Formats: sequence, C-alpha cells, structure tokens
Amino acid sequence: MPEWLNALPKAELHLHLEGSLEPELLFALAERNQIALPWADVETLRAAYAFNNLQEFLDLYYAGANVLRTEQDFYDLTWAYLQRCKAQNVIHVEPFFDPQTHTDRGIPFEVVLRGIQQALLDGEKQLGISHGLILSFLRHLPEEEAFKTLEQAMPFRDAFIGVGLDSSEKGFPPRLFERVFAKARSEGLHAVAHAGEEGPPEYIWEALGLLKIKRIDHGVRAIEDERLMQRIIDEQIPLTVCPLSNIKLCVFEHMGQHNILEMLERGVKVTVNSDDPAYFGGYVGENFAALHEHLGMTEAQAKRLAQNSLDARLA
Repeated sequence: MPEWLNALPKAELHLHLEGSLEPELLFALAERNQIALPWADVETLRAAYAFNNLQEFLDLYYAGANVLRTEQDFYDLTWAYLQRCKAQNVIHVEPFFDPQTHTDRGIPFEVVLRGIQQALLDGEKQLGISHGLILSFLRHLPEEEAFKTLEQAMPFRDAFIGVGLDSSEKGFPPRLFERVFAKARSEGLHAVAHAGEEGPPEYIWEALGLLKIKRIDHGVRAIEDERLMQRIIDEQIPLTVCPLSNIKLCVFEHMGQHNILEMLERGVKVTVNSDDPAYFGGYVGENFAALHEHLGMTEAQAKRLAQNSLDARLA
C-alpha cells in the first residue's frame, strides 16, 4: 500500500466485529474454550473462504462465532481489530455487533457487551481511536426477536449510538422491522441498515422511508434507480461501501467493475469500509489499496473518500 494512502486519517463505519475474527485467533479461542472445530488447521479454514453468495459466507461466519464465549474472548476480538486500525490510521470506528448470534447460544448479553466495550474504551485511551457502537438485528430472525434484543440492551443504553440491520438480505425486506426501529429511535438511537447489497433498490427506499436510517450500509445497487440516486445525492445520505466484500460475495465479478468511484464522481457520499475483513481479504487499508490498483483511484479521490468517512460519523 502506498504510504500516502496509509497516512490518510480515516473512519470505519461498516465493520462487523465478529467478522474480524482472524483464523489464528479463532483457533486460539477454540483451544482456550476447549471447543472442537470442523477445520484441521488455519490453512484449511482459510481455504474455506470461497463464497458464491452472502448466505454461504454467513453459514461459516456463524460457525466461527461459536468460539466466542467469555468476556475476555470479546475483548481480545475487539482489541485485535483496533490494533489493525491503529496501523492503518483509522482514527474513529463505529463497529456493529450481533447480540442474537451470541444470546441464542446462551451467552449473556452483558458478557458480550462488557468485553467489547472495555476494549473500545482502552482503544480510546491507549490508541487514540474514538468510537461509537452499533447494535445490529439479524434480519433472518423475526421482529419479535429483535424487540427482545432491544429490551436486553436498554439497561446498557449509554453503550450504544444506534441500531442496524444485517444478515441475509434476500427475502427479508426492511419493512419487516419498521416497529422495532421506531422503538429504537424513540429511545434516542440512530438507525442504519444494510440495503442494496444483494437486495434491490426497493430495499433502500424502504430503509429510508420506513426505518428512517441515517446511513445506508452497502447501497451499491442504488445506481440501478436514477430517482433513488438523485435523492441520495441531494440529501447527502452516506453509503458505507465495502469493495473487497462485494467481490468476495460476487456482488461484482471483479474490482474493475465496482461502481464506488462512479458514485463518488456523481456526488454520492460514499465511504470505504471492510465489512468482515478476516473473511474478505483485508481491512480498510487493503480496500483503499484495491481501489487504487484496480480502479485507478487518484490521491484526490482517496482524500475525498477518507473525508467522507469522517463526515459521516454518527458519534
């Protein structure tokens, strides 16, 4: 990666903490917690990172998350991510975590939160990385389950800046979660949502109109709807785009097809993020480097993308 690219101050606004679980740490936590794994070694696990779609990735992602059991595990996961951020001059993070992935396995909500929160606080003190934490609902589960998760979160309200919506997009439109998002907003929480990754532009319209989101996570399919594009440009609604993720999950066949710079030049407030970097081949820096290498991103464009990420912070 060119040094000028690494030196740019950046924020990361679309990162799933569970998706930053590198194979080496996954195996270390499995050993610590005496959990048998279906993979023989790190190399075998990495070889499994060949996905044809979002669902294939999610199946492996949830299997990997099973090694996360204790407060220390969640601390170690978050701390490892923050060290990567420090090395790439990411000065602010607004990570997602999925409580339901863990509470459904019998891990208490507060165990998950305390580990993550302590690492984020230490990251602010020791690494100078500011943060805001976003609680995400799993859209393949019913809205009633999301309500239960929000209720569990309320005693810890000050730990969060917002709620999000992630997991399997196809067949699970944002409108299914209109009531729980209304409840979250009434508690003073910001709203963001995954939309327009595998799902159609209509899902972005729903997320904006029904969930009243502040940012669109992914959103690359907005370009298929000219009226939607104009609204996003006019209102400067940020898109948290994840280039390497989009290639790995076959949203685009190769990076040369990616539309992020086209949207940037049209005036969309696009940002660069890593999504699930342990599974998709890189953190924020590697995503910037891929745009430089495959799309000819200029230094001026990189600066605008980095500034967009800082401007689009919720915290």
